[in-house]
Amino acid sequence: MSDHSADNEAKVLYSVQDHIAVITLNRPRQRNAQDLDLIQQLDRCWEKAADDKNVKVIVLNANGPHFSAGHDISRQAMEQVPDVDWQGEVIADLYHYEKKHFVEFCRKWRNIPKPSIAVVQGACIAAGLMLIWPCDLIVAADNARFSDPVVHMGIGGVEYHGHTWELGARKAKELLFTSDSLDAYQAEQLGMVNKVVPIEALNNEAMAMAKKIAQKPAFGLAMAKRAVNRTLDIQGQANAIESVFDIHELGHGNSQAATGEPVMVYLDGMKKAKQES
Repeated sequence: MSDHSADNEAKVLYSVQDHIAVITLNRPRQRNAQDLDLIQQLDRCWEKAADDKNVKVIVLNANGPHFSAGHDISRQAMEQVPDVDWQGEVIADLYHYEKKHFVEFCRKWRNIPKPSIAVVQGACIAAGLMLIWPCDLIVAADNARFSDPVVHMGIGGVEYHGHTWELGARKAKELLFTSDSLDAYQAEQLGMVNKVVPIEALNNEAMAMAKKIAQKPAFGLAMAKRAVNRTLDIQGQANAIESVFDIHELGHGNSQAATGEPVMVYLDGMKKAKQES
């Protein structure tokens, strides 16, 4: 997008062509790890696509070999988070910060009345899942793999708990308990991924799907999306995600009480898990 961060780096790119908005994560050297600046730029791109009457479909992809390594868990990135007093009311501050930037942003992106397609290659770890689960469709490269190793940090999973809805209860537990990865074909069998394609065909396949969808009337697409999303919410998805976010925050509180570090506990184990994913 046109507005850059303080270090003049566009961490998210934005373009529109043929009624398709393409939002691209652009921190390939950091495996598209998500710091606050990236999240805020990403949200502005989603809002821009939502407000543009010329846009009928939104595509979310990423530059580099990996979709996203999840949250940027470097101490420098964490300490740059505003409104968190790391020496004071850290848990209360984290609660409000994470609710806004993770749960509320994800819910907002999920409910934008335009079809969205996530395009995934390589590793999609922890908070990377929170970027693709709000999308309506997921197209994955044959080298894609999905994991949430946050239990290494003493926390029961990332903030936006789509696990049970996307994978089913037992596979969700397996993913969380073991910190193992799902490959693209396993994710497709479970219904989380719509299509798996060779890595070299990934972008072409995703854009072909987007162009096919963009031929449909915008209002019809919006109503079809609303019908499915409302059905999920009537089944309890929205309330469950809100409730499980509180469980996530309990993990922060437990870590703070045990170690004085609400997000850094078991950090070495978390980094190792990311390297292995």
